[in-house]
Amino acid sequence: MVTGKIVSAPFGTAEHWNQINWFQCKKNTRRLQARIVQATKARRWNKVKTLQRLLTRSFSAKALAVKRVTSNKGKCTAGVDNQLWQSPSAKSQGIANLRQRGYRSQPLRRVYIPKPTGSKRPLSIPTMKDRAMQALYLMGLDPVAETIGDRHSYGFRKHRSAADAISQIHKTLAGRDRSQWILEADIKKCFDEIDHCWLESSIPIEKNILSKWLKSGFIEKQMFRFTIAGTPQGGIISPVLANLTLDGFENVISKHFGKKGTRKRKKYGVHVIRYADDFIVTLENQKKFLRLKLKG
Repeated sequence: MVTGKIVSAPFGTAEHWNQINWFQCKKNTRRLQARIVQATKARRWNKVKTLQRLLTRSFSAKALAVKRVTSNKGKCTAGVDNQLWQSPSAKSQGIANLRQRGYRSQPLRRVYIPKPTGSKRPLSIPTMKDRAMQALYLMGLDPVAETIGDRHSYGFRKHRSAADAISQIHKTLAGRDRSQWILEADIKKCFDEIDHCWLESSIPIEKNILSKWLKSGFIEKQMFRFTIAGTPQGGIISPVLANLTLDGFENVISKHFGKKGTRKRKKYGVHVIRYADDFIVTLENQKKFLRLKLKG
């Protein structure tokens, strides 16, 4: 995998971090990610698993994972261990510590963020090491998620944004055969209610690592609490886990009301546009609209 010299200084030193060849790290990682995409398209899931394993054990991906969590907005927010990787030597040691063998996820630190409505939203903060491990495994999972994701899903996806979702909505509603009925909805407590058993059996990621994140629990007011469902809001990998859970929703609605290209689909103007757990469904026929609303 490595086609160029990345670093020569020993782990745990400032020189080691400062000498890393970031261009080579990105090149090595992107090459593996491209192979994961091709294996996913071919539905060669054993090959996907092998390539993901290569990626998550590579120095290049580990270095990029540490760089991500030490340069994003949360870099100054510590988890339950109160540790921050701020110095070059700490970042270098962080790379060395990203090992699968013996890895144990620590509980999350639960805080509450005020919402405009006056209520508070729970936010779970992992430790720096757990964040880096999530960032590492996300690099292997994201190519799969982007390849199999719903066509009109726009939330938490690379090169997609809320503006793209709005543009698609405008395009859908501005045509000559535009729909007359629109159902706007969101999935209540989506991140909090996702079934752990389904995630562990369905998400293409190392099961033992995923299980440790899901069951790590959280500490609130100095008390440990178990987690029996959901993905923690605040986790780097959580949005992608939620998207993978919801992928297929667009296809289910389309199949129920008529496949794209058929007279039935055209007649009822079925379109599904989703941004994370918020979505709209458009239909031209009132009867079908009411039927869908009742099912919801």
